Amino acid sequence: MVRHRHSATERKSSDKPDDGTRPARILALLRREFPSAWTELKHSNPFQLLIATILSAQCTDERVNALTPGLFAKYHGPRDFAHARPETLEQEIRSTGFFRMKTRNIIACSKALINDHDGMVPQRMEELVKLPGVGRKTANVVLGQAFGITAGIVVDTHVHRLSQRLGFSSAESAERVEEDLMVLFNQKDWIDLGSVLILHGRRTCGARVPKCESCVVSGFCPSAFHVRGGKRVVS
Repeated sequence: MVRHRHSATERKSSDKPDDGTRPARILALLRREFPSAWTELKHSNPFQLLIATILSAQCTDERVNALTPGLFAKYHGPRDFAHARPETLEQEIRSTGFFRMKTRNIIACSKALINDHDGMVPQRMEELVKLPGVGRKTANVVLGQAFGITAGIVVDTHVHRLSQRLGFSSAESAERVEEDLMVLFNQKDWIDLGSVLILHGRRTCGARVPKCESCVVSGFCPSAFHVRGGKRVVS
């Protein structure tokens, strides 16, 4: 269990009035906006999701999805990946970036699954993060999306950015952002929270040009821009 080192009241305050219900109201609106929010990584089982998530580091889901059907048709499970020729796998996943490191991690992770877990993906955070190439974000994706286990909250670049813009956290590290979110939201909502924030970050609250005028939560967002007198201003 993550130890919370600071409380929600220690975060950057919002200019918006907040009676304590703002986080829940934002989540409710985003759930309505994305009623079927789930990972966009294509997979048929927990192991495929694990490999796809490793591949998705510093890469878009679209690019990963373009190559995983062929990859999983060739490598059916941990044993196939464990015996893959590194130079061949490197070329097969080259388009995802950092392909040498990802190749090493995928092969080593597959071997660890065979040697330590009978070829099965573990369902405990402490076991998952011991696997090569697997950190808390990847572990949270697999636990939440493959097993429905709420061990934590997925914090990728979108969740990190939106957490700061929405005033949920002012932390710089993903781990601290996750801790802040775990304080603000009920555990039963952790899986949905990560999913809707990721989709909202991709569809609406972009890094460079957020679409505040069409954002369903702009009324609760301390960073929202609105057009006034022909100029974009912070609300």
